[in-house]
Amino acid sequence: MIEFRFVMGDLARTSFAYSPLQEAVYSLRAWREPARYPHQRPWLRRLGPAFRRQDTELLGALIAPHLWIPDFLTPRPDRPRPVLARQLAALRRVPPELLAPEFTAAYDTTADRLPEVLRAGLADPAAFRHRIADALESYWHDCLAADWWPRVQSVLEADLTHRGKVLAEEGVGGLFTGLDPRLSWDGEVLTLVQTNSHGYLPWPAADIAIGGRGLVLVPTLFAHGAHTMIDPGLPPLLSYPARGRATISETAPPASGEALTRLLGAPRARLLRLLTEPASTTELAHRLAVTPGAVSQHLSILYDAGLLTRTRGGRSVRYGRSELGERLCGSDDPAS
Repeated sequence: MIEFRFVMGDLARTSFAYSPLQEAVYSLRAWREPARYPHQRPWLRRLGPAFRRQDTELLGALIAPHLWIPDFLTPRPDRPRPVLARQLAALRRVPPELLAPEFTAAYDTTADRLPEVLRAGLADPAAFRHRIADALESYWHDCLAADWWPRVQSVLEADLTHRGKVLAEEGVGGLFTGLDPRLSWDGEVLTLVQTNSHGYLPWPAADIAIGGRGLVLVPTLFAHGAHTMIDPGLPPLLSYPARGRATISETAPPASGEALTRLLGAPRARLLRLLTEPASTTELAHRLAVTPGAVSQHLSILYDAGLLTRTRGGRSVRYGRSELGERLCGSDDPAS
């Protein structure tokens, strides 16, 4: 059992963020055990040739057999939407003396039983952290940045939008328990009760005082339940499964609905039907395999017609169906 203890002001410092570095590192779990992440399989097939050109011996060794990961590879985000370049720069500044104990803790073993690529690298930890950062940077740019990350980012942004709505409507208790049914909130302590239904090693029990530092809640596509860092002494962070993870493997639906298509035209009807969850212009363009400019024009027309709403989160504008748009799609029956 892990307990996060809050004092006056800690709730006000609780925030959400997502981490491109965390998702990149966690995605290595899917290469190691693809059966655990069925929604990633289409991407694994698509990205396989590019992945095999990477430093796969090292990348594979970053994930321990039970899927634990050294904490320095998934640091607490320092802002709601950090960019990968900034996170990699911070990784290159990690104190070298942290690498060996963190790899040993992740592997739950003694250092002399680590994989050879790790033992050899840890002979010069200062140089090894740069090799790790170089390997992750190459993996990101060659495999993830162009198509995979925009899709993942859209899912994470949609999750943050949903959590904000839950907080407004149900309060803190509804927010916390909605992240994972194993979480409970009594007004002062957030408790995560451990189960081992997913085959992971049990966590050590921990009593973590937030102590004015704030708790950061981080959605991810690669968790079956909420979890925190291996080292409870690090700044408080709780990762949890993002909503809509299954949509990562979706392809765009075919244009359909004769009445809606006659009314709006095929491209706009398809966009409206696609917006079952809020999405950005970039995400929609990737899903439809068209240019963002083309999507933007259609979205503007649908918005002006009152069929869409839009909200801004950071630099991203997300579109969703308005009440009128929902009614229009709800009555979209090919037989009508």
